[in-house]
Amino acid sequence: MAHAAALKSETSFQPAFRPMAELQTLTDHDLVKCYLAGDTRAFDAIVERYQGRLLNFVYRIVTDRERAEDLVQEAFIRVHRHLARFDRSKKFSTWIYTIASNLAKNELRNRSRNPLVLFTSITQGWEDEERPLEFEDPNARPDDQFRKRHVRQMVEESVAALPEHHREVFVLRELEGRSYEEISEITHCNLGTVKSRLNRARNSFAEIIEPSLR
Repeated sequence: MAHAAALKSETSFQPAFRPMAELQTLTDHDLVKCYLAGDTRAFDAIVERYQGRLLNFVYRIVTDRERAEDLVQEAFIRVHRHLARFDRSKKFSTWIYTIASNLAKNELRNRSRNPLVLFTSITQGWEDEERPLEFEDPNARPDDQFRKRHVRQMVEESVAALPEHHREVFVLRELEGRSYEEISEITHCNLGTVKSRLNRARNSFAEIIEPSLR
């Protein structure tokens, strides 16, 4: 009788599982909360939300698709391992990007060759409040798409000359659309250093690619 009562007590505290469609509408904060409450599918929703973004981010730094996939997998393993210790007063996206960024930088340190960051477009002006770089336009004419692919190739060849620490802030700001504060946290640099590196990266990139655009 006592065993039955204990079993009933255990089952009565099982977490209420939400449908995946509902989980996908939750904020990062709420997904973390659901997972820590026992809904393991909440972590699946986190992976689904961030896998593509992190893969693109890491790939543009390490330029090796298979290695990028391995590093993103490792990032999620670390997120899973340390999620209970995550400070929920902080922004989850900043935390997960920091983990991925650190793994990518460690990968570069273990290489003898200089990495290439892939960009698929360029922008004019480099204004502080510009949105992240826009890529393929589905409404563009075929000749416009061809021109963009040609520009992409020039960018790939030009960006390789940027130093690693310039590439990282450039990717985070111009491609990922991260705020200066987030970039500061991810790169472990103060705001002044972030802005200085970004300004130098923009100027260097423009100087490098300009001859190819003539």
